[in-house]
Amino acid sequence: MADRPAPDERAADRPAPDERADAGRWVVNGATPPPRVAVIGANGHGRWHRRVIAPLHADGRLRLVALVDVRPVEDDPAAPVPPGVQVFTDHRAMLAATRPDVVVICTPPHTHLAIARDALATGADLLVEKPPVLSLAEHEELTWALAAAGRVAQVGFQALGSAALTALTDALAAGRLGTVTGISTVAAWQRPDGYYARSPWAGRRTLDGRPVLDGALANPLAHAVMQCLAIAEALGGATPWPVAIEVERYRVRPIEVEDTAVLRILFRAGPPVLVAVTLAAEEFVAGEVVVTGTAGRAVLEYPTDRLRLPGDVVTRRVPGRSGLLENLLAHRADPAGVPLIAPLARTAPFTALLDALRAAPEPRLLDGDLVTTVGEGGDRVRHLRGVVDVLRRAAERGALPSELAVPWAVAAYRAELTR
Repeated sequence: MADRPAPDERAADRPAPDERADAGRWVVNGATPPPRVAVIGANGHGRWHRRVIAPLHADGRLRLVALVDVRPVEDDPAAPVPPGVQVFTDHRAMLAATRPDVVVICTPPHTHLAIARDALATGADLLVEKPPVLSLAEHEELTWALAAAGRVAQVGFQALGSAALTALTDALAAGRLGTVTGISTVAAWQRPDGYYARSPWAGRRTLDGRPVLDGALANPLAHAVMQCLAIAEALGGATPWPVAIEVERYRVRPIEVEDTAVLRILFRAGPPVLVAVTLAAEEFVAGEVVVTGTAGRAVLEYPTDRLRLPGDVVTRRVPGRSGLLENLLAHRADPAGVPLIAPLARTAPFTALLDALRAAPEPRLLDGDLVTTVGEGGDRVRHLRGVVDVLRRAAERGALPSELAVPWAVAAYRAELTR
């Protein structure tokens, strides 16, 4: 582990706002200039962040000063690059040249920690894509670095800003479900072969000796896991810490990680969480979080903010999702009055799950008559026959596929988690 700087050495050379290049153009009547924002990883999912930033930049709520990517920055009609924004291929050169106040890190997960430390050294606050880091050791390292720099990090679990999630947790607090007996989630997506050819780290467990863990649980369907942890948090009144996991992991193509998984999370107190997800679905399920209690059941479709509570006649969309970047900017302006939605500390249980999964055996390859294919080349999609039915049964019963006598299931991997 590299030596850490002492806390009082944090970015002492950070220039004051009026020393920044061209700052005066963004100041009106002596007002404080808007925060300067940079995006590291401007292509791919970084384009989504650029679309979030575009109207905030146009309204003068922030100033986009730099984009960084190892490839040429892609055009995006919804997020054109404003005049004066500098483009870099190296994040260190960008940090030295522009000294941003906020850095959005949207790079491969195994690069997050090193980039975060570089950004913190220049005095920036962070918005780090999920998963923020891939081990508890890295989580501790980043926590220390934040404290030493006196900065904060928001993690890109944007579904935590959902008003529908708040409505659900408010209903739990009000006792509308009675005593909660189970929390589960089902998400059934499809990813083509081209998804796993998008980058050298796609579908990999490790790359160049470093953990990557680009499986369904850690990356595309991580929000399903985190929403369940948020509900467990609401029930217990504190950040929940898993004491054990039991997991079955499967794949329908020659990758190193799972595209289908059923994970049971056990806590010292409170009901277990059952996560049942796939990227090889025959039918699409956006992502349903089901909370079962003695007085009824609630269903939250987390990607769309649709919610059904006990007594509701229909499922309704609950509008009002707080953006993570806007929340971070508001927190910077009023740290005591505006808490972060997804601070790094809140994601520690998620990181603990990833830590436990690192030692799990390779996911079982399912092929032959179990798998059908549609399309060709990079657009080819592989479907695991009957997988949605298996996932729904698992979620409803809180059981693993091997406990449901599913013919292709294998015995679960179990790991105890310590804190």
